[in-house]
Amino acid sequence: MTDILRKRFGLLGRNINYSFSKGYFTDKFNAENFEGYTYENFDIPEISSFPELVKNNSDLKGLNVTIPYKEVVIPFLTKLSKKAALIGAVNTIKFTKKGKLKGYNTDYYGFKKTVSPLLKDHHKKALILGTGGASKAVAYALRKLKIEYDFVSRTPDEFQFGYSDLNAEIFDEYHIIINTTPVGTHPNVENCPDLDYSLFTKKHIAYDLVYNPEETTFLKKAKEQGAKTKNGYDMLVFQAEKAWKIWNE
Repeated sequence: MTDILRKRFGLLGRNINYSFSKGYFTDKFNAENFEGYTYENFDIPEISSFPELVKNNSDLKGLNVTIPYKEVVIPFLTKLSKKAALIGAVNTIKFTKKGKLKGYNTDYYGFKKTVSPLLKDHHKKALILGTGGASKAVAYALRKLKIEYDFVSRTPDEFQFGYSDLNAEIFDEYHIIINTTPVGTHPNVENCPDLDYSLFTKKHIAYDLVYNPEETTFLKKAKEQGAKTKNGYDMLVFQAEKAWKIWNE
């Protein structure tokens, strides 16, 4: 009897028991008969614990990376793909045969793939709510789609909008509003970004990277004003499948 080939994958993050990835990959391995393949959560309190995690799990083949480590993990990696270097954030790590750690970004791919079908001619400018790792991937995808964008932050610098700056004039100019923050994620489902939701119109797309709940308060309120809405679930599926491809190349 031959030994089953064991391959381990996982998710790096903090407070990730709600995570999409573990359920998704476990179901995938079962459905596609990847016997001996496992996927687990690596929930670490600080990124400084990462080298020890790698040392103690030398048989890992790949990791996904989520909040809050998409940017701070970079110094711990051996190299980056061209796109991850341009984006400045990593959500996929491949462990090479030589034991090197290479960082990739598949978030931008998932976002680009899922926002493209929603776009009409008037969708020329976007507001990105949040300035974390996910926002950088979204910005890169928008650049590829030739859509102008600006960031909205709770603590804006001179190049960003604050939430209180967002008035009718701005909503009239920016017809894509993307929430890249975790605000509204289960269990705090009543929370939403601090916007005047009456400013949304039928011309707007409201896109939320949050997928749990399926319809966040942000999406619900935008939809009530006629906006086209999209949650982050399909984006996660596309980025996961892209990560899977990278790990198996």
